[in-house]
Amino acid sequence: MSQGFWKKLKKPILVMAPMANVTDMAFRQIVASCGKPDVFWTEFVSVDGLCSKGREKLIKDLRFGAKERPLVAQFFGKDPKKFIEAVKLAKKMKFDGIDINMGCPDKKVIKQGAGADLILNPKLAKKIILAVKKVAGNLPVSVKTRIGYSQYDKKEFKKWLDNLLSAQPDAIIIHGRTRKTMYTGTADWEAIKFGAEIVKNYNQKNKIDILILGNGDIKDLADAHEKIKTSGVDGVMIGRSVLSNPWFFCKKNKKITPKDRKKILLKHLMLFSKINNRKDFNYLKKYFKSYLSGFKNAKSLRIKLMATKNIKEARRVVKNYKS
Repeated sequence: MSQGFWKKLKKPILVMAPMANVTDMAFRQIVASCGKPDVFWTEFVSVDGLCSKGREKLIKDLRFGAKERPLVAQFFGKDPKKFIEAVKLAKKMKFDGIDINMGCPDKKVIKQGAGADLILNPKLAKKIILAVKKVAGNLPVSVKTRIGYSQYDKKEFKKWLDNLLSAQPDAIIIHGRTRKTMYTGTADWEAIKFGAEIVKNYNQKNKIDILILGNGDIKDLADAHEKIKTSGVDGVMIGRSVLSNPWFFCKKNKKITPKDRKKILLKHLMLFSKINNRKDFNYLKKYFKSYLSGFKNAKSLRIKLMATKNIKEARRVVKNYKS
């Protein structure tokens, strides 16, 4: 175990989740400017893709700036050899850590035998972790997973966690849903608490310190600290709440005004224009919906923005908006 940057962090640890088509370089820099988490994650990237002709395109999804450190590169796939190549690339790009996705419930990912499908293939899952650790060197290795595949079963969940722990990753992040529930329903924090107990018992028995983080349905900072306290985890990973509130990690009790939301959207448009050369303008529209809410005429502004066709039009609509 290397632990890497994890050793330097004070508990409880608050990290931002990897979200496909959300947590790109521009969005991470927006969040960093509003109030940084302890750790950033990239969007997940396919190891198959990185070992194919599409490598040069995918590498663009791994770009980052100094403001986003510490930054963990998240990979998904099922071939240990391809994971090794992806890790070599991550080391060359000077990432701070590696995360193996064993929780994505998306059908396309499951079809490949990757993501949450690895819950059904524990031997391969362990083989992947060990292969990644072998080449990661000083880079810490973490695993993001779920509490089960079709359903949550305590015995099966313990078997799965015991299998992961036997490979001794530096950290395990548990999303409190099964693969079947996707992102619906409510995250099961009792299951996460049970998982935390398993990890802590393993640590005590083996005199090591594998970190355990919980993930799912965290509304705000107060909720994050409450869930940490009641579940016994070392920290939490926050996803969707950050998309609607890039100030999520800001410790100052600042009231966010329509002017703040307008300003941050203009900044995001500028960053997207400056950084991006791979994603279509329509990719930005999810942020229009999430940033602009909770104030007078927000809906009419969102409608106008959703009709725009490029960054120039969007900037004009935002600048002309009168709150």
